[in-house]
Amino acid sequence: MAGVLPSSVLFCCDHNSVRSPMAEGIMKKFYGQDIYVQSVGVRSDREIDGFSVAVCGEIGVEIERHRARSFDEMEDWGDDLSGFDLIIAMSPASLRRAQELTRYYHLDVDYWPVLDPAGLGETRADKLVAYRQTRDQIVERLIARFGPPRDPAAPV
Repeated sequence: MAGVLPSSVLFCCDHNSVRSPMAEGIMKKFYGQDIYVQSVGVRSDREIDGFSVAVCGEIGVEIERHRARSFDEMEDWGDDLSGFDLIIAMSPASLRRAQELTRYYHLDVDYWPVLDPAGLGETRADKLVAYRQTRDQIVERLIARFGPPRDPAAPV
């Protein structure tokens, strides 16, 4: 239901280095600290992507301090999936993993097929265009699902 914010959301993708940290950062910027937001990957074998940092910075969202983590690391560190109201998967692999891990919980898992810009474009300018498309897809989905940003300084 558009405009209704859950108390906690977990975004997930393949490596927790591009899409899910972008979504985590943008959601925090748009909807403030009233909601607990985290992100995770099927694997955590990459650092935060520099192009993700750059395009989020363009809209005032800081994600450069993000540290990638996997579903397994999240559980090892004591975060329980059942503590989240909503999981938003951004890749087929993360959707499968989220569904597998939540089959015994009463927990909503949404699938947002968001473009993975990693590896797209030949030049820096081309790569930035692809990453902006991903960022903008995330912004559109957030607004469609949760309503306009609550932070008046948030770009739309």
